[in-house]
Amino acid sequence: MTIEVLTRPERGTVPHGTGFWLTAYAFAVTMAFSAVPTPLYVDYQHRDHFSAATVTVVFAVYALGVVASLLLVGHVSDRFGRRRVLVPAVLVSVLAGFVFLDWPTLPGLLLARVLQGLSVGAITATATVHLAELHRAARPEAGRRRAEIVAVAANLGGIGLGPLVSGLLADVAADPLRLPYLVVSVLLVLAAIGLSLVPETAPVLDDLGPYRPQRVRVPVGERGLYYAAALTAFSALAVFGLFTSVTPTLLTDMLDAPSHTLTGAVAFATFAAGATGQVLLARRPPRRTLTAGSAAVAMGLAVLVASVYASSLAGFLLGGVVAGAGAGLLFAAGVAVVSGLAGATGRAEALAGFFIAGYVGLAVPVLGLGLATRVFGLTGALVAFVVVVVALGVGSALAAVRRLR
Repeated sequence: MTIEVLTRPERGTVPHGTGFWLTAYAFAVTMAFSAVPTPLYVDYQHRDHFSAATVTVVFAVYALGVVASLLLVGHVSDRFGRRRVLVPAVLVSVLAGFVFLDWPTLPGLLLARVLQGLSVGAITATATVHLAELHRAARPEAGRRRAEIVAVAANLGGIGLGPLVSGLLADVAADPLRLPYLVVSVLLVLAAIGLSLVPETAPVLDDLGPYRPQRVRVPVGERGLYYAAALTAFSALAVFGLFTSVTPTLLTDMLDAPSHTLTGAVAFATFAAGATGQVLLARRPPRRTLTAGSAAVAMGLAVLVASVYASSLAGFLLGGVVAGAGAGLLFAAGVAVVSGLAGATGRAEALAGFFIAGYVGLAVPVLGLGLATRVFGLTGALVAFVVVVVALGVGSALAAVRRLR
C-alpha cells in the first residue's frame, strides 16, 4: 500500500487558508441546523398537541442518529478523503430541511431529526480533523491553537446560533415552522458548494482495504479512569440536551415567556458559555478543569431549578450560563484525559467510545425526563433530572480526579 500526502491545492480548488474558513462555515451551519427546531417545539406542541414526553422522543432520535453515524461513517474520511464525506454530510442536512418543510407531522419530524443526527455524526470528527490539516497546510509554522479554537466555536457556537437565528426568524414569520428551515437550508446549500472547492488533505490510499465500523477501544489498565471520563461526557451532554429539548416548554409553561427569540437566546447563551469555557481554560490541567466544571454544573442546575419555582427568567438564564460553562469544561477535560490515556495509534478508538458515551448522554437522560413528566409533572421531573445529572457529573469528575492523582 502506498500513501501520497496532499500538500498542495488541486486544480479547481481554493487555497488552504480559504478552505479553512469555508470548512469552518460549513461545520458551523450544519451544527446550527441541528438545533434550529429548539424554539419551534412549542409550536409543534400547540399545533399537534404534543406532550413534553413526545418532544423528548423527537430529540432522542436525533442523538441516536448521531451515535449510529459516528460508528458507521465517522471515520471513513481516512479512507475516502475529507471532502467526500463532508459534502454528502451537508447534503443530508439539506434533505432533512426538505423533510421538515414538506412533512411537518410527527413521522416527518422524527425522520428529519434522524437525518440531522446522521449528518452531524459524519461531519463532527471529519470537519475537526480537516480544519487542523488545512490550518497546518496554510500556516505550517503556526501551532494548533487557532484550529482548535475555530473547531470549538463552530461546534458548540454553531449549536448555540441555531436556536437564536431560528427564534428570531420564527418571531417575524407568518409561518414560523417554515421560514427558519428555508433560510438555513439555503445556507447549507452554499456550504456544500463551498466545501466542493476546498482542497483535499487526507492521504490518498492505493489500497483501501475492507470496510469496518469504527472500533471502540478502552485502554487496558486504565479502565476505571476511562469510564469515569466517559461518564463526564455523558453528564455534560445531558446538560446541553436539556437546553435543546424541553427548555421551550419550561419557559412557556412555567415562566410565561413564549417568545421564540427568548428561547433561542437562552440556548445560545448556554452553548456560548460552554464554548467560551473550553477556549479559555482548555490549557489547565484536567484535574482542575474537572473540579471547576462539576462545581459549575451543580451550581448552575441548582439555580435553574430554583428559578423555575420562583418563575425567574433572570435566574433561569444565569443557571443556563453557569451550567453550560461547567458542561463545556467537563467535556473538554474528559477529552484531554482520554487522549492522554491512549497512544497515538489507539486515540481514535478511545475517543470514539468517549463521544458515543456523550451522545448517549444527550439522549437517554432527556428521554427519561420526558417519561418522568407523565408521573411527576414537568417540575418534579426536572428536579429528578437535575439530581441524577449532578450526581453523575460530580461523582464521575471526583472519581477521575482521584485516579489522576
